[in-house]
Amino acid sequence: MKRKISYSCLFLMLLFPSWTLAGDFGKDDPSGNPGEWYVGTNPAAAKQPILFVHGLNSSSNTWWNENDMYDVAYRSGYKTAFIDLYPQKDMWANGALLAAKLKEIHDYFGGKVVVVAHSKGGIDTQSALVHYGADRYVSKVITLSSPHHGSQLADLAYSNWAGWLAAIIGSKNEATASLQTGYMSQFRSQTDGSSGMIPFYTMGGTSWGGFGGSLYWGGLYLSGYGSNDGAVTIASSRLPNAQEVAIGKWDHKTVKEGSSTFSIFQSLLSSSPTHNVGSRKESALKANTSSFIRGGEYTKHSKESFWVEVGAERINIDWLATNVIEDVYLTSPDGEVTELKPSGKDQGSYFNGAIHHVGTVENPIEGEWKVSSLSKKPGAYLLNVGFTSPLNDDLGVTTTEKGVSIQSNMISGVTQHTMFEFYPKGKAVSQSVKGIGAMLNAGEGTYNLTTDIESDYKGKPFNRTIIQSVYLNQNGQIVKQ
Repeated sequence: MKRKISYSCLFLMLLFPSWTLAGDFGKDDPSGNPGEWYVGTNPAAAKQPILFVHGLNSSSNTWWNENDMYDVAYRSGYKTAFIDLYPQKDMWANGALLAAKLKEIHDYFGGKVVVVAHSKGGIDTQSALVHYGADRYVSKVITLSSPHHGSQLADLAYSNWAGWLAAIIGSKNEATASLQTGYMSQFRSQTDGSSGMIPFYTMGGTSWGGFGGSLYWGGLYLSGYGSNDGAVTIASSRLPNAQEVAIGKWDHKTVKEGSSTFSIFQSLLSSSPTHNVGSRKESALKANTSSFIRGGEYTKHSKESFWVEVGAERINIDWLATNVIEDVYLTSPDGEVTELKPSGKDQGSYFNGAIHHVGTVENPIEGEWKVSSLSKKPGAYLLNVGFTSPLNDDLGVTTTEKGVSIQSNMISGVTQHTMFEFYPKGKAVSQSVKGIGAMLNAGEGTYNLTTDIESDYKGKPFNRTIIQSVYLNQNGQIVKQ
């Protein structure tokens, strides 16, 4: 279904933000009606039409609400269209829907469109073109920080420790499940050999925003996997057989703002399509060896402890909970107590609405540290301790069908416990089978592995949590990217 957006109406919406057409970005404001699409006012020049595709937990509104992308595109002389997809469904449901609507949009404009897609919208777009035959309606695709190899934050949301919190705040859904790096390995294997001749161009960001901001703590967790924009790593933003346009100091929000990136990709909009060229490819299965994770439910009291090894340079503590907790304290091995203060709601895509309680300790003393909280309301929590330490680079992780193994020249006496959750083959998560042990033998599907390790480093204890996602094919082999 098509609707018209007048430029004068847009101007009024910018003056009065409560005037919206499709729902503000975020969990607490309903998204637009999936399948509806909107046409912007034609500028005098009426250049190449652009279709803007939103990402996870978002809507078409994201391109003009607190964003000047529509404004910049209009003033630059381009025809525009915007579409609402399912905010919490996988690339298969959204790919089928987008393919059907791309035909309508193509017929309306009388020719092919350029797609500019943010985040998961880039995956939905590729699904529509490759798997649902919509490539005939598109001349090229530009993806803005799309997790083409999945998101380690989605892996975290489906991990053994974070599952409590993710389930309570509603982050476990088809979309999040499909963005696990293991699931995306399977999608890449089904898709990359059939990409056709439609050129893809990618962009990615390296900023997390300010300390305590909505993307900062996601960026800090993802830093164990490499440079990122607070939600997606640079490695994941790169697509095989696509051209990387730019990597800039954008976070996951500013990368889709017109004043930030339109001028970067504008030259591509009206140029003649070129054949895809290879971009750098990095494995999304790299393990993060810098974190300690715990989580669960609480009624009033909750406690966790962890060991800091010799030589650690910094620890960052994030106690993420379903509600503001006035009393969250960090106790050092020598008895010093520090309050972890609330730093605001998470506004990312995977733990949206949960409250961060944070603290940083420089040059922490070695030994056992403790975190305790007292809450007036029951809920769920997730403790994430990030270590800056020479030990991180010394730890190696190998994952095979037989399990997870830890290698290091500097540690001894490793105690290891791996819990996996299994999600069978299929477009939707239909069941969860939890298991303890090394073998991945529940059948074809996505396995989310949470491995807790404890060992000695230079004669003193330390802890780490390794979270991974892999896909086993019908032959019982891990699908690798």
